[in-house]
Amino acid sequence: MNVGDELPALSVHVTRDQLVRYAGASLDFNPIHWNERFAKDVGLPNVIAHGMLTMALGSRLVSDWLGDPGRIVEYGVRFTRPVVVPDDAEGALVELSGKVGEVREDGTARIDITAKFDGKTVLGKSQAIVRLS
Repeated sequence: MNVGDELPALSVHVTRDQLVRYAGASLDFNPIHWNERFAKDVGLPNVIAHGMLTMALGSRLVSDWLGDPGRIVEYGVRFTRPVVVPDDAEGALVELSGKVGEVREDGTARIDITAKFDGKTVLGKSQAIVRLS
């Protein structure tokens, strides 16, 4: 593993039915994630994906690349923009990429993750610290 190595890209279509399943699994039933009228009434453009679901996609990018989610030691993000999920079969396309930002002497590395929706970054300072082996 070397600084600058790129992870295989990951593209995920987030759909409304996935939001409902995620709400059930996470117990986050906030209506901004499933009720279009409510979301618009509070000033959102439409229903939005759960921030933690979007964050989980970033960790999926890293764990798929590592082959072992247990090697992720630390993971953090800042939420910068919502992922607006239309009411259709295709949903919202979230595109993820990552690269090795630092290899450390302690046997870990920092992975810098980029998550974009509609060409704009939706997670800021998204980084994972991973064990190299």
